[in-house]
Amino acid sequence: MHANAQLIQTFYQAFQKLDAETMASCYASDVLFTDPVFPALRGREASDMWRMLSTKAQNFSLVFDGIEADDRQGKAHWVATYTFSQTGNTVVNDIHASFEFRDGKIVRHIDRFDLWKWARQALGLKGLLLGWTPVVRNAVQAQAAKGLAIFRTQSA
Repeated sequence: MHANAQLIQTFYQAFQKLDAETMASCYASDVLFTDPVFPALRGREASDMWRMLSTKAQNFSLVFDGIEADDRQGKAHWVATYTFSQTGNTVVNDIHASFEFRDGKIVRHIDRFDLWKWARQALGLKGLLLGWTPVVRNAVQAQAAKGLAIFRTQSA
């Protein structure tokens, strides 16, 4: 197994255990993380997002597969199942991740998933009816950013 494939595997094995510190150790200090909810987190912000999600996780499980990597890039597929704390709804989020590496660390991590599907599960009827709109996407992103900012302030 390529060293960068092992790095991805270490990242997701840590995620399964909600071990955000090990996850953070897989990242370069200037990592860029992006997904439909957190569109651009850099450096410690990205690690703090995993710390926040790990501390708030309810009824969490994760499976992963499809890890491939070479010296420059990699990919994986993962599915997280959890209770969305704001509604109590169960979410099964199917995610495709891509990675770029530098010096044995992840320098870019992009997660892709269907935000409308996520919104239907997490938000219920509101997500079903409006989850595809930029208004809901922007509201979800704003709420996530606010939650991360509060977490970072309280953790400082």
